[in-house]
Amino acid sequence: EGKSSGGRHPCTPWGVPTKGHKTRKNKRTDKYIVKRRG
Repeated sequence: EGKSSGGRHPCTPWGVPTKGHKTRKNKRTDKYIVKRRG
C-alpha cells in the first residue's frame, strides 16, 4: 500500500493519492517530503 508500483492512480510512498488530494497535512511533514522527494 502506498508503493507506486502499479497502474493505479498516482500515490505517494506513504499511500496518499496525488490526484487532487491535500498530500501535506502539516508543514513539518511537507518539509520532510520535499527533502525526500526532491
